Amino acid sequence: MKRIVAEETIKHLEAINEVNEAREILEKEAAGRLKAEDHAKEQSSQKRMVMEAVLSIDNRYRRYSREEIAAATDDFSPEKQIGEGGYGSVYKAFLDHTPVAVKVLREGAAEKMEEFMREVEVLCGLHHPNIVLLLGACPEIGCIVYEYMENGSLQDQLSRRGGAPPLPWCTRFRVLFEVARALAYLHGSSPEPVIHRDLKPGNILLDRNFVGKIGDVGLAKFMPRVVPDGETEFRETVIAGTLHYMDPEYQRTGTLRPKSDLYAFGIIALQLLTGRPPAGLAVMVENAVGGGSLAAVLDPSVPDWPFPEAEKLAEIALRCTQLRCRDRPELEADVLPVLERLSAAADGCPSGRGPAHFLCPILKMPMEDPYIAADGFTYEYRAIRAWLAENQTSPVTQMQLPDATIIPNHSLRLAIEEWRSL
Repeated sequence: MKRIVAEETIKHLEAINEVNEAREILEKEAAGRLKAEDHAKEQSSQKRMVMEAVLSIDNRYRRYSREEIAAATDDFSPEKQIGEGGYGSVYKAFLDHTPVAVKVLREGAAEKMEEFMREVEVLCGLHHPNIVLLLGACPEIGCIVYEYMENGSLQDQLSRRGGAPPLPWCTRFRVLFEVARALAYLHGSSPEPVIHRDLKPGNILLDRNFVGKIGDVGLAKFMPRVVPDGETEFRETVIAGTLHYMDPEYQRTGTLRPKSDLYAFGIIALQLLTGRPPAGLAVMVENAVGGGSLAAVLDPSVPDWPFPEAEKLAEIALRCTQLRCRDRPELEADVLPVLERLSAAADGCPSGRGPAHFLCPILKMPMEDPYIAADGFTYEYRAIRAWLAENQTSPVTQMQLPDATIIPNHSLRLAIEEWRSL
């Protein structure tokens, strides 16, 4: 009898445990549903708030509808896509009879809506020749429309994407000066300075004339001007940016300053000098400069580096990449004057900018000895000879060339010589 009672007691306790376990599972499921519902509501509320905030910005840009964006991108066709990142996809399109770049927030990326709102807000208040121009937006789908940059990003050029020829040294010097001017403008913006926080070659875009412009300001930060010594700083709990371009002091302390951007700028300058990836680059160049072997680490794809100017650029770039903010130079007082002199040297070199038809399609610089190839295009003699030694296609059309014949373009040569003499 006792055994039966004990067995029944055990069964009863097991039943109670099963009921409790079932209740716990139901409670967890209910809590999970509530959490999911709350999350969905929060996302919906966040999106609504973002849309309302963006719509509250004054009429400084064109507002496009979802239907207009879908039509311009052929319903977001992969054939129109020219880029992709953490934010979403970028498409080339035509709106208002103008070529544009359309950046579209990927579906389900509600956490990026804040970046979308910030980018629209920042770009609406910025007007500088070296900052990408905002043309419009579609808050409904998290879409930004800005000017189309024909030569892609500085990263595209450094990686020679699509078989692009190497950038001449003079173009590199000019782009750095242009980017530095844009940074100075951001840091001096009123009523509050703007810190980019994610400056890197992929966020520096080049137009058809290889003018450099800063883009992708989704991580930019408005900063108060309230510290006693006049240096703006801000402490964050969440670190944002890209590894190898991120200010080490910002990574360590969360303290953000305008000079945080200067660190990234220095790394970019060293990349343009060497053609190498950013990891460990500052130490390598510093050792080369200290050992008198800078020439050995300069980008070998550029055959005519002006060494004194390259050395000056390396020196200022290394100062920008000092580990402590206080050891870095002042952008306007120290960096810009050096870059302005380097840019002036680039303007005075034989490869300075000129009319578009004076530029060699391969070298992207005015020609000295123009020759016509079998595709009907004119190239710098040494460039087309080097191309034909390894290729049987046109550098411009990528189509098969009927032959490798080239003939001098005397009339164009005379026009270029006359232009140089002005």
